[in-house]
Amino acid sequence: MNIHIQENTDATQVVASTRYVCTANHGFAPYAQEELRRLFGSVKSTVLVSGEVLLVTLPFESQEIERRFAEVQPLFLRHMFPVSWQWTVDVENSNRAWEDELVEYLLADGRINGAKVAIQPRKSEGSLWQESALSFKDMLQARLDESKAEFVVRDADLIVSVFIGKDQVLVGISTPQQNLSDWNGGAIRFQREEGQISRAKFKLLEAESVFDIDFSAFHEALDIGAAPGGWSSFLLERGLKVTAVDPAKMHPSILDSPRLTHIRKNADSVKFREGQFDLLVCDMSWNPKQTAKMVIDLLYALVPGGTAVVTVKLMSKKPMALIQEVISLFEASQMQVQRAKQLFHNRDEITLYMIKY
Repeated sequence: MNIHIQENTDATQVVASTRYVCTANHGFAPYAQEELRRLFGSVKSTVLVSGEVLLVTLPFESQEIERRFAEVQPLFLRHMFPVSWQWTVDVENSNRAWEDELVEYLLADGRINGAKVAIQPRKSEGSLWQESALSFKDMLQARLDESKAEFVVRDADLIVSVFIGKDQVLVGISTPQQNLSDWNGGAIRFQREEGQISRAKFKLLEAESVFDIDFSAFHEALDIGAAPGGWSSFLLERGLKVTAVDPAKMHPSILDSPRLTHIRKNADSVKFREGQFDLLVCDMSWNPKQTAKMVIDLLYALVPGGTAVVTVKLMSKKPMALIQEVISLFEASQMQVQRAKQLFHNRDEITLYMIKY
């Protein structure tokens, strides 16, 4: 935490500020910055990776920042870590071994001693560390051996985050909760499976993790705009009965499933029983307000208490206004929005997690 003096007409105030390395999906950092401005007022920022990673100064202590994020979960900001140590190239230390100083800092700090620790390095193009980020992680873990830390990938007590730029190194020691995600940079990565229909499956896998949805607890799902079947295949794997609606063909690998019904029609020309489904999903590259209207028109088929997961394409130069308009449409139609988030596997879109009341 940094402290600076702010002058006003009445007296001198000591104002706390905290620096964070903040990450959004590529091209969406300005919207993450706007979120921070709306939540915290004054925000100072420096670009670390164009359109994606920022060094941000917020005018509050870390405890207050964490409290506000607990109340208002960010939509575009997917990851952040508080900066507690910085090494900068200058005349005074340009010849120093910053790796040595970093190791000394982490050992002297003491927080990682005996803890379950994840080391999460990232580097910019042309960074001070010329080898891979993985090699840096291996080096740092080896040199921190005397800390008696248990180095893990998931479920860590503490995360040592390291951002290595061209002329500076930024480091933080924090909890997964402080970072908004326990994945490095908030980038949740899944291994592509043999025979996987499409990368769209990763969106539901990530939603399952981020929104804490147990998809296997549902019984019957309606998949709107299902072709070629990435989301339907995921739900079938979870044991659900799936009705897939799309005039296009589904992938041959799932057509033989006895739990799949494929209706080759447009979603606005099908009828179902009232309350037939306990899960509704929709991932369509279509106008967001038209998508919302189409989903809303089918909500009669979703049982009260049922869940909906819908992607919203950001086809507007004012995505925040568009998102609020779409959310308002759903909230006026018996849907309670639990989370709205741009997931790592979203591109120019966000994902809505909603429950029908």
